[in-house]
Parts: sequence; C-alpha cells; structure tokens
Amino acid sequence: MFMQAIQEKLETVLTPFEIAAHLPLIDEINALKKEKNACVLVHNYQTPEIYHGIADYTGDSLGLAREAAKADCERIVFCGVHFMAETAKLLNPATKVLIPDLEAGCSLSESITVEDVRALKQKHPGVPVVCYVNTPAAIKAESDVCCTSANAVRIVESLESDRIVFIPDEYLARNVAKETGKTIITHPGRCMVHEQFTPGDIENYREQFPGIAVIAHPECSPEVVAASDFSGSTSQMSRFIRQSRAQKIMLITECSMADNLRAEFLDKDFQAPCTICPHMKKITLEKVLKSLQEDVYEITIPPEVFRKARQSLERMLEFS
Repeated sequence: MFMQAIQEKLETVLTPFEIAAHLPLIDEINALKKEKNACVLVHNYQTPEIYHGIADYTGDSLGLAREAAKADCERIVFCGVHFMAETAKLLNPATKVLIPDLEAGCSLSESITVEDVRALKQKHPGVPVVCYVNTPAAIKAESDVCCTSANAVRIVESLESDRIVFIPDEYLARNVAKETGKTIITHPGRCMVHEQFTPGDIENYREQFPGIAVIAHPECSPEVVAASDFSGSTSQMSRFIRQSRAQKIMLITECSMADNLRAEFLDKDFQAPCTICPHMKKITLEKVLKSLQEDVYEITIPPEVFRKARQSLERMLEFS
C-alpha cells in the first residue's frame, strides 16, 4: 500500500517510463532509511520522485529548520543545498547530518564573504545584522540573527533599530524594506533563479490566461513582486493556493515547486516559467542511496564557528 500510494502520487506529474525507472530506487531508499534509522528532509525545490517518494518531511527553509531541530533519528539526509544541511547540523548537533552531493551550493550563499560582513559592520557600527538563511555557517556566525523568506519581515520588525544590515539578498532586502518601512543596508547578492523573472513575464501570462493568480517568491525583484497577486516563501505559496479560489496559478519560482504542487492540488491549472536551480538538481535518488549506504557526505562545522552560528539561528526560532 505504501509504494502504491507513492506511485499514484507520481502518476500525476511523471510519465510511466520515469516512474518505472524511479520506483526500485525509491523502494530501496525507504527500506534503508528504516535499517539505518535515518530521516530524509526534502526542500520544496526537489524533483517529484524525491519530494513524493522518499521524504519524511518536506518544506521551506524555516519549516525544515524546525524539523531538523526536533528530528529523533541517528542520521539526517538533507535533500537540499549545502547551507540547509549546515543549518540542520547547527540545530541538531548530536545527529549525523549527510548531504548527498557536497557541490550542491547556492548563488546567494556564494555571493558574500566573512570579510564583506565585517566591512559592513565596521561601516555601520551598532546596526544589527540580519542574515538570510541562504548563507554558510561562517556568515551566520558574524550576524546577530538569521531569517528565512517566511519570517524575514517578522524578524526585522522585532528589532528595535530603524536601521538594519540585511545580507546577502538585495531583492529580499528591498522587499522587506517596503513592508517594514525600515532603512535596510544590504549587499549585492541575488538568487540566480529568481533574478531572471521580469514584470513582462507576468504581463504576458496575464494576457494568455485571464484571471490567473500570480504568486512570486520574495527573492524576486520588487518590480516582479509588485506585479504579482501574492509574494511569500514556498510554504506560504502553498497556503495561499489552498485558500484561493483561483483555478489558474502562475508560480514565479523554481520549476519543481509547480511540479510538486500539481500533485497536491489536482483541481488547479499550474503555469510556470521553467527556471531550474542547478544546485538543487544535483541531488538525485542515486546519490541519496549512496549517501545512506556509505554515510556520505557528513556535514562538519569548525567549533569556533558553530557556537555563534547556532546562536543566530536560535534567535531566529525564538522570534518566529
């Protein structure tokens, strides 16, 4: 019954050929999870066979951080990118955390250095530093508090200062500034997926599909967010769709998000410009199987970074 339920879910988004190729690996991974007392955390941008086939928990960065903190297993296999696996390790230090591919990075995470953060702090002494979770542990360790796209506005509003250093996503920072009215100082980092969308894309889709509800991720430019009907994290997008009466949905985010939601909302018609995150797509069923078989690749964080980075994450969870 378990495998039948997975197959039925996959039939809504994949071809019979794809499903036949994936099911043996899905079966083997799920069996190995039990044998090795492992839990698999899967981000919303993972492919359907991973998202629907092997996940114990799915969600956005905030939701997965919460699940990582309370996960009761011997090992966590993180199907996402490197900073997410680091976050899981920071919040659950006693558990072995594995990522199936060490090269699953992030353009935002790689857009800033420790030296950049220290320069900003020197230029703006006493101004609190809010660090987007899409960063390595060393950057989190230089910050006062972390945030995700789901709680960024709440975190910034909770700080008493009217001036905030917000790193590294300049688009998210500008969107947060608009919502909070605070002065936001940022760094020129962008998501390679979300920066590709334009207001013209939205205009074209509205002409083709009258009445379509346009939902954008806040890593998109403020102009794209302003042209949309709703902006929010991937979990907030899902919540909006569940509550919306709109039958036609356009998602302004990574391509697999629409694939995964199609299987959840069979009555909705999803349109999505297919913009893929090459880092997320480094995670495959074959690599997850190898990760479980060989306990690779384990996340480690230097002790001098660990304490401070964990502190900024714990503050985020307290605020949110």
